[in-house]
Amino acid sequence: MTTQYNVAEAKAQLSRILDQVLAGEDVVLARSGVPLARLVPVEVPTRRELGFLPLAMPDGRFDPLTEAELADWE
Repeated sequence: MTTQYNVAEAKAQLSRILDQVLAGEDVVLARSGVPLARLVPVEVPTRRELGFLPLAMPDGRFDPLTEAELADWE
């Protein structure tokens, strides 16, 4: 079910409209009866782990390169 509100009406009833959106209703905001925007609930992303392999990283992995190591890249 889609419910449409004009902007002035939406300003006055914002809390109720947000409750409708969170309940799964399709809400459209309009100006002078012309649809402008659709309100949808924000989906909170699930927590993701970085990486997928159990790898050990040496402590000095991101230390600056020595002069000798820099010379090897030239």
